Amino acid sequence: MNFFGPVLNVLARIIVGYSLMFLMPLAWSWGMGEVGMVGVWLNGLALTLVVGLVMGLVSRSHRRELQPRDGFLLVNLVWLVLPALSAVPLMQAIPALSFTDAYFESMSGLTATGATVMSGLDLLPVSVNVWRCFLQLVGGLGIMLLVVAVLPLLGLGGVQLYKAETPGPMKDARLTPRIAETARGLWAVYFVMSALCLLAYHWGGMSWADAFMHMCSTMGLGGFSSHDASFGYWDSPLLEMVAVLFMALAGISFARYFIVWRAKSLRSLVRDLEVRAYVTVLLVSTFGLAAVLLLHQTQPSILESLRASAFHVVSVATTTGYASQDYTLWPVFAPVLLMSLGCFVSCAGSTGGGIKMVRMIILFKQTKRELVRALHPSVVNPVVMGHQVIPATVSASVIAFMLIYIASVVWLTMLLLLSGLDIVTAFSAVVATINNIGPGLGLVGPAGNFGVLTDFQTWVCTLCMWMGRLELLAVMVLFMPQFWRK
Repeated sequence: MNFFGPVLNVLARIIVGYSLMFLMPLAWSWGMGEVGMVGVWLNGLALTLVVGLVMGLVSRSHRRELQPRDGFLLVNLVWLVLPALSAVPLMQAIPALSFTDAYFESMSGLTATGATVMSGLDLLPVSVNVWRCFLQLVGGLGIMLLVVAVLPLLGLGGVQLYKAETPGPMKDARLTPRIAETARGLWAVYFVMSALCLLAYHWGGMSWADAFMHMCSTMGLGGFSSHDASFGYWDSPLLEMVAVLFMALAGISFARYFIVWRAKSLRSLVRDLEVRAYVTVLLVSTFGLAAVLLLHQTQPSILESLRASAFHVVSVATTTGYASQDYTLWPVFAPVLLMSLGCFVSCAGSTGGGIKMVRMIILFKQTKRELVRALHPSVVNPVVMGHQVIPATVSASVIAFMLIYIASVVWLTMLLLLSGLDIVTAFSAVVATINNIGPGLGLVGPAGNFGVLTDFQTWVCTLCMWMGRLELLAVMVLFMPQFWRK
């Protein structure tokens, strides 16, 4: 208990705070006249609150400052425990939903993955769809960033949590002198952009309920929808343009927006190498895919080709996962390109998943450096990014991440193949979930969902989402013997 006690004490406070999240679907169920659903959300709130209070009572004598390994353990526990608590009301609202599927759906929501096992979304109570999408808004930027902003009020440090949770390799760069102020600043930017997205969706023709739900899954880059047809339900160029704009904005680090707001200048955003690479890849991919669609006469005109290409390139590349068409019916180059983009395009510090663009840039520069050294062994050629030399520790971290990433994809794919899945479905399911993209190819493509998987296959994909959300290293460190030594 000496090791777990302080972690459980903080986890208890997080769970107590998380219980307030159930007020959102509760308010919608009350406002929409879903009388039978009010009790579901009250039960979820009560259960979560009781679990948090009991855990806090048991660990109340173990409060102390968190150590680095405490931060890693806490982050992992948060992303394992909260989906379980979030799944309970889903099981109560949909009696046919098993715990395996409910946990998968909740994990997909909180990790902003967007993979779903549910069909008949149009027939579900509004509050159930609100809960699914709201999980993505909360999980998008990271529950732990919110916790970091609150922890100082509890007399606990948050630096360890920030380093363990923040996506990307450049974790030590602070935007403000105090970590809590940084977290509050990021959430302020997130809130303002979310409000603008909500208004834009409603202006584009969505009802307030649909606008709220799709704002949640757009800003969280999760891709959950209240309709089985996703954006194909509206078939609206205007709504797709709104989605493309806000998905693209959410794919950029919110830290950049915070810096722009404080400096009252776009200079830091325009000069950022990662942002420039991100925009370049999106534009080149959009026009390239549009040309492919036009060449194969998949779309009736140039404008329709650009519309379909832009929407799906931005959606999948930012790991949102919306679809307005079944792109698996396009030339095979198209879905493979889209899945590839989803693996690395989004920026570190955004709500997207995957390897992150900054890692790919560092990896590219490191490879170029080694090629130059092969020709000129004595030359001094450091890895430079943004006029700053990248420390060797950061480069080593990126290389280690890539090795673990490749090994994880291979072994998890082999597990799914062993369970009887075909190679396309198995490989794309792992890629889609470990990169938090959402839909894959084959049986789990945009026209289907993960509900066709067995329980074992579903748990493998759930594991992928958990590992992907914490960017592998934060999970793998728990399996090191050194982690558990005193």
